Amino acid sequence: MRRLLCTIGFTGKTAEEFFDLLRGAGVQSVIDVRQNRTGQLSSFAKYPDLEFFLWQIGNVGYRHEPLLAPTSELRKSYQEDKHWAAYEDGFLKLLKQRAVPQSLDVSGWPTNVARLCTELGPEKCHRRLVAELLANNWRTAGEDVEVRHLVSSTRRGKLAQRGIAS
Repeated sequence: MRRLLCTIGFTGKTAEEFFDLLRGAGVQSVIDVRQNRTGQLSSFAKYPDLEFFLWQIGNVGYRHEPLLAPTSELRKSYQEDKHWAAYEDGFLKLLKQRAVPQSLDVSGWPTNVARLCTELGPEKCHRRLVAELLANNWRTAGEDVEVRHLVSSTRRGKLAQRGIAS
């Protein structure tokens, strides 16, 4: 099976840019990996509005997957000390404790999905870690998986310079 795992953040994007990136990638469903999906700063990305907009604008499905969200303690710790390596280690341990990806039911996911979170770019965001974990798991099972970070064209150049595929 061929899968496309996209990641996207809404911070720093207009609604037009956000929905254009999803449409341009052929995303069939957005998997929301935020812990809090109702209190976000960007009104178009707040639940339940986001689910409505995705369907109306692009016929894109929506589901919330809290199993893939960090704990509030982990998030708060990173916000205080900005120590990415510690956050990454803690988040990957959390996923292991939750038995992700084995315990994750992806049977209802279409082949082209996007992980949604708040952060502007994927460099220091758990949505990238989730995409990499799932992609590695599916590749081990013999599936063809592409991870693509949906970012604006100016961010795409910066990611390429840092060696992060977009």
